[in-house]
Amino acid sequence: MHIQQIEVYKAPVRLKKPFKISLGSYAYASNIVIVLRTTDGLVGFGECSPFMSIHGESMETAYVVAQYLAKGLIGADAVDTVANASRMDAIIYGNACIKSAFNIAMYDLAAQYAKLPLYKFLGGTNNKQLRTDYTISLDRIAHMLADAEAIIQAGFKIIKAKLGGTKEEDVERIRQIRKFVGPDIIIRIDANQGWNVQDAAAILQALEPFNIQHCEEPISRSLYEELPAIRRASKIRVMADESCCDHLDAQRLINIQAVDSFNIKLSKSAGIDKARKIITLAEKHVMDVQLGGFLESRLGFTAAAHLALTSNAIKHIDFDTPLMFQEDPVVGGLVYKEAGLIEVPEAIGLGAAYDPAYLARLEKILIQ
Repeated sequence: MHIQQIEVYKAPVRLKKPFKISLGSYAYASNIVIVLRTTDGLVGFGECSPFMSIHGESMETAYVVAQYLAKGLIGADAVDTVANASRMDAIIYGNACIKSAFNIAMYDLAAQYAKLPLYKFLGGTNNKQLRTDYTISLDRIAHMLADAEAIIQAGFKIIKAKLGGTKEEDVERIRQIRKFVGPDIIIRIDANQGWNVQDAAAILQALEPFNIQHCEEPISRSLYEELPAIRRASKIRVMADESCCDHLDAQRLINIQAVDSFNIKLSKSAGIDKARKIITLAEKHVMDVQLGGFLESRLGFTAAAHLALTSNAIKHIDFDTPLMFQEDPVVGGLVYKEAGLIEVPEAIGLGAAYDPAYLARLEKILIQ
């Protein structure tokens, strides 16, 4: 079974309100959708969500690079993900985000060809509960408290608060959020590299009384060698995000005992293959994993949900951003249940596709 035709779509979706982190504010999910069609008539879907400040990619650059990749993949074995990853790497260095969309689509095809749901194709079992958090954007305290109220009213049990301001601002943000939501709601925090090395340990120490589950990426990803000291100084568990894109990054962090856990995102890891290598390392070193994402639709997060069923090391789920979309362009896919629970589809393959009527509205390029 070979790749016969590839469609590349720009898929921007307006958010209900701007999503704000220390790295910037985003009004749209500016995603790329890949559709692979094979000589056997199968159709595979993939998606990625480029962030310029994290990937060094944008929707526009990913759209261009996708055309180079697509031309190199026409005629390739549709389900040989390892060979196709090497093929993409030979075409262009880096660009992990757009490569992830192709990789997800190939796994969709491979699982369909095997007539299995993707999680079963990956060796997983649908035997554990997946519960997502819901994120509070970085903002003035009054706005963050209003978001917390809406999240609690919607039944979510886990909040992730975006931070990255001064010590005084961020400690006060969490103090008031914890006071408002009470002791039983789980709170995670994410600084998105927003603190400097000198302040990070002091901020985490000041936040210890508020029962924080973990903190993602406290300092600049380029200063990862400073993480061990920050980790030792804090009782709050430190999670790598931007500093861990693939298994090589993960091994580097393990070697210096920099973090307690990893946050894996398919749009960071070039897709499922390298994400699984990070998970294997986490299992070997008895480390927790969180699966998250950027601003993918339910299609991208459906791929992550299938992967979440493959390892007991995957303890935390961060799949909330599709709930922030003004419209849902996906047919099938994961289902959001009460209190943030996630239901994974049992259809063969990914079990998710973009609505053809929605795709018809988008800018696209066809490679064949």
